[in-house]
Amino acid sequence: MEVSVWDTYVPREDGKVMHFDILVPSSMTDTNIIFEYGREYLKSKSFPSGKLSANECRFCHMQSAPENVVKNIEAEGYHIIEMENCS
Repeated sequence: MEVSVWDTYVPREDGKVMHFDILVPSSMTDTNIIFEYGREYLKSKSFPSGKLSANECRFCHMQSAPENVVKNIEAEGYHIIEMENCS
């Protein structure tokens, strides 16, 4: 499966910046849905963070997804890769 990678940087209330990628099927182009996936992920965190909008989340590139990512996308609609300050 080819996926679109959305590079996302969201400020946390403690001053750190969360960096994570939102992966969605390459056919997904509705930014409202993609941003909502990011907001859903942020709600799962135990610490408060800032907002997520087009200023924090941008299309980066497309790539082929490994099997575990494909399975998660098929189950949830998206997959998150945590990069920095996500814990």
